[in-house]
Amino acid sequence: MRKLRSRSFSTCLIVCVLFTFTFLTSNVEAYDSLLQLPLSGSTRTRPRSKRVLFVGDFGAHGDGVNDDTEAFKDAWEVACSFSGRIRIVIPTDYTFLIYPIDIAGPCRSKVTIQISGTIVAPEDPDAWQGLSLRKWLYFDGVKHLTIEGGGTIDGMGQEWWARSCKTNSTNPCTHAPTAITFHSCKYLNVKNLMVLNSQQMHISFTKCLRVVVSHLQVIAPARSPNTDGIHISESKGVEVKDSIIRTGDDCISIVSNSSQIRIKDIICGPGHGISIGSLGKSNSWSQVHDVMVDRALLSNTDNGVRIKTWQGGSGFATEITFRNVLMENVSNPIIIDQYYCDSQLPCANQTLAVQVENISFVHIKGTSATEVAIKFACSDDYPCEGLYLEDIELVSSSGEMTESFCWEAYGSSSGLVYPPACLSCSESFIKQKVILDSVIASS
Repeated sequence: MRKLRSRSFSTCLIVCVLFTFTFLTSNVEAYDSLLQLPLSGSTRTRPRSKRVLFVGDFGAHGDGVNDDTEAFKDAWEVACSFSGRIRIVIPTDYTFLIYPIDIAGPCRSKVTIQISGTIVAPEDPDAWQGLSLRKWLYFDGVKHLTIEGGGTIDGMGQEWWARSCKTNSTNPCTHAPTAITFHSCKYLNVKNLMVLNSQQMHISFTKCLRVVVSHLQVIAPARSPNTDGIHISESKGVEVKDSIIRTGDDCISIVSNSSQIRIKDIICGPGHGISIGSLGKSNSWSQVHDVMVDRALLSNTDNGVRIKTWQGGSGFATEITFRNVLMENVSNPIIIDQYYCDSQLPCANQTLAVQVENISFVHIKGTSATEVAIKFACSDDYPCEGLYLEDIELVSSSGEMTESFCWEAYGSSSGLVYPPACLSCSESFIKQKVILDSVIASS
């Protein structure tokens, strides 16, 4: 039986950004993986321990060439059938090739998947022939799951990007897989991992409850299409913190029917920034409320903190706060766009819109790569209401003047706001302050 050499894995992320009042500081503690992780190439179906399952004991090769999907699936099924706590080990210094896989719950046990080595996807998109193009590692109905270990998950998305219609307009527009999907899952803890080169989105939470995501590095080239870092949809009670996200699309996107979302201590860039939406596409109904983004560094992103909605949609985006954010050469640092249109054809003008109200931007400073540093482009029929600006200082990265743009945007400001606020007067100032203070007190 082979013994893997012991290796200490240590990562240390220090987020320390100084504002005028030194409000953005974050220390991310290191994690050390000091376990001896033996791997066997045998085909035994029973693990050597009832509480720790090594994928090598289920026939995994770990050479990055042979298909280890069945070995991983067999280990999961054994772990899921046990009661109590159990751990599946993906050992260090080995690479495991995993084809599209559904990992289903609920389980009798509380499972930890320790990824200390590397999991890679097939390089050729044709490996998905006859399968769902949206899935690679797909967790469905799982409760009390922890994924950790300091290892790497590599989506091998290069060929997918080359075939994308957003890379080459002559290509057909087709779906691409999300690297890791959590669907209808509860009580998740995802931490201390590197997720690279997803075919499309890197990590997606849909219809999930009580999720903590921390100490991640999510990385893809700036030109990779649709590669959101973390995507949150129809979920409640999700916390994302202490992570670095550098992708070709939104670092974090929060969409339909999500609430109680907390984003804290994030480094973002390149990418499209931190976004609420898009909401209301194809005349759909969406709601997002009770969102706090607190302490973030955005560098060289196409947008900063953003809310984007389609014309013709319905629902609302409300009780959302962006605070303690440092911008570094960011285009559109603060933006609400109710005329969002990500389409090859022009979008038709429509009167119906997702209502945007009670949105706060507090302690946001840095440099803008565009002349318009604050942009509120709101609906004629459903104006933005209850907008609040406090302690904003966004100067030009090129030394030019910056300005604000407002259309049907109502609200108030307090303290220094530069460029000067262009909001129309609103009677909801007191109401908005009460909401903001209550959200801050509960965070």
